[in-house]
Amino acid sequence: MTAAPIHLAGERLMLDPAGILFWPAGRLLAVGDLHLEKGSHFAAAGRFLPPYDTRETLLRLQAALRRWRPARLVLLGDSFHDARGAKRLAVGDAALLRHLLEGIEPVWVLGNHDPLPPDALPGQPVAEWQEGPLTFRHQASTAPGQGAEISGHFHPKATMPTRAGGITRPCFVADARRVILPAFGAYAGGLDAGDPAIATLFPRGARLFLLGRERLFSMPAAPARRRLRA
Repeated sequence: MTAAPIHLAGERLMLDPAGILFWPAGRLLAVGDLHLEKGSHFAAAGRFLPPYDTRETLLRLQAALRRWRPARLVLLGDSFHDARGAKRLAVGDAALLRHLLEGIEPVWVLGNHDPLPPDALPGQPVAEWQEGPLTFRHQASTAPGQGAEISGHFHPKATMPTRAGGITRPCFVADARRVILPAFGAYAGGLDAGDPAIATLFPRGARLFLLGRERLFSMPAAPARRRLRA
């Protein structure tokens, strides 16, 4: 895979086509919205989904950890689909997750789906994580002057026009102040990057990085005012 470098607060960050962000200087890997055990959550409510989402997500995370070999893993919230998700992990999936976290420092940023830290798993639960000039939080701050931030929550996606028609893919949304990561979970949905919930966070426009199999595809996002008047 070919990662795309961007600069935020004077730091060089790498956007990976798997939908994760690596900060080389901090040896830090950030990943958003795993939504582990979403399938079992829906099954408990009588809505059947194939129960393979957790294993698929963990295997993808394993590949990312092998590729970047971080010292710290920051999970940007909604790592589990609900507060009891960690208790529903299958024995094999729980063992795999613990294995993935060995030898690194996990940081569990708490999200709206998982407001409590996961039981029996290593790592530090935090409302947000500050390191150097960067703040890692679940949902982007709407307050002005909050500095540079990395967040998730919105599951952004975008449609790129091609000769064969539009292709819709999860995407990063980035400007000079913030980066919003796409959702990493196998069953995570998506919100169009043009939706006001995302667009108003980027009043001067942004750059979208759509996920491809081996690389990212970049295109501009129009400023929010222009998009909202259309």
